[in-house]
Amino acid sequence: MESRNRAVACLQAARALRSVGQGVAIVDMALLLKALGWRATAIGGVLSAAGVVGAALILLCGPLSDRIGRKPFLLAYECMTCAAALAVALSRNPALLTAAIVLTGLGRGQNGAAGPFTPVEQAWMAENVPRDRRSRVFSANTAIGFFGVAAGCLLAGLDHVWRNALPGALAFRPLFCGIAGLSLACAFIVWLAPGGGMAGQRRAALRGQAPSSRQVERPASDRMRFRPDPQRKAENRNIARLAFVNVLNGLGVGFVGPMMSYWFATKFGATSGEIGGTLAASFAVTGIAALVSGYLSARFGMVRAVVWLRLAGVGLMCALPFMPTFALASVLYAARSALSRGTQGARSALGASLTGDDRRGFSLSMNSFFTRAASAVGPTISGWLLDEGSLALPFVFAAGLQLVSTVLYGVFFRGYDVERRA
Repeated sequence: MESRNRAVACLQAARALRSVGQGVAIVDMALLLKALGWRATAIGGVLSAAGVVGAALILLCGPLSDRIGRKPFLLAYECMTCAAALAVALSRNPALLTAAIVLTGLGRGQNGAAGPFTPVEQAWMAENVPRDRRSRVFSANTAIGFFGVAAGCLLAGLDHVWRNALPGALAFRPLFCGIAGLSLACAFIVWLAPGGGMAGQRRAALRGQAPSSRQVERPASDRMRFRPDPQRKAENRNIARLAFVNVLNGLGVGFVGPMMSYWFATKFGATSGEIGGTLAASFAVTGIAALVSGYLSARFGMVRAVVWLRLAGVGLMCALPFMPTFALASVLYAARSALSRGTQGARSALGASLTGDDRRGFSLSMNSFFTRAASAVGPTISGWLLDEGSLALPFVFAAGLQLVSTVLYGVFFRGYDVERRA
C-alpha cells in the first residue's frame, strides 16, 4: 500500500511541475511565434501537425507500455520536452521551431498531462488506485494540473519585466529555459517513482481480478487470450463508443483551445500579462471545479455529473465570442472552462475502468488517439478563420460539436452509473 501511495504521489508531483511549464507555453508560444512574424494560419498549422504526430505516438506508446512498462515512456517525454523548450528558447529557425512544437505539442495546452504519453501516465496511476476511488483520485490529479497551469499562466507575463534588456521575441527566452528546467525536475521525480515496470502491472492486474480468477497466475498475454469472448466484446464496444464521443469532443476542442491567446490579442489587443491573468484565473477556477466534479461524481454518478456540467459549458461557449469587452469575455471563458474541462478527471476515470489492467494502456490510447487526431483539425481551420476576420465562427463550431458529444456520452454510458449504485 505504501509503495502504491508513493507512486501516485510521485506522478502527481511530476504533473504539478509539468503543468507550470505548460501554463507558460499556453500563453507565450503563440505570442512568440506572432512576434516572429508568423501568421495565424501558420501557427494553427503547426499546432495541427503537433496533434497529428501526438496521435500517432499515442497509438504506438499506450499498447507498447502494456508490454514493457510505463516508466520509460514518461522519462522519454520529459527529456523530449526539455530539448524542445531549449530549442524554442535559443533558436529562431522556423524548421527547428516547427520540429520542437510538433514532436512535443509544446503550447497546445495539455493541462498538466504527459502529452502523447498521457494514456501511459493514466494507466500507471490506475494500477495503483482501486476502481471505487478512481473518480476522486483522477479528479484531484486533474485539479493539480489546472492549478499548476494557472501558476504558469501568471509567470508567462514576466516577459515584460526584462523586455527592455531583451526586446521583441528575445523576451520569451528565459521563460522557455525555465520550462526546460522544470522538465528535468519532472524526469527526476518520475525516475524516483516506484513501479512502472511489467512486474508492477502484473501485481495490479491480480489485485483487480475476481477471487475465482486468482487461482492461476498468468502473464498478461495469457489473460487476454483466455478472457471470455462476451467480456472482450463488451469492452471493445465501450472503447469504440467512447472513441466516437472523443472524436466529436476533440474536433470542438481543436477549434478554440490552442488559439485562445491569439484570439484575445487579436480581438481585444490584450497583452501577454492580461492574457496570462485571464488564463490563470480560468485554470484556477477549473481546478476547483475538478475537485467539485469528483464529489458530484461520487454523489450522483460520474456520467450524470459530466453531462450536466458540460451542457452548461456549451451554453457559455456560444455566448463567449459575442462579449463586447475583454473583462466580460474573460469571465465567461473562466466559467466555461470550469464547467467543461473540470470534468476531465471523471471522464478519465471512466475511460480507465472500461477494461482490465492488461488492456488499460490500449483502451486509454485508443480514446486519446481519437481525441488528439480530431483536435489536430481545428487549429488550422480556426487560424484561417481568424486571418479572414471571422472571430465568432470557431466558437460556434466548437459548441455544436461539444453539444453532440455530451449528449452521446450520456446516452452511451448512463448504465455505468446504475451499475455502480447496484
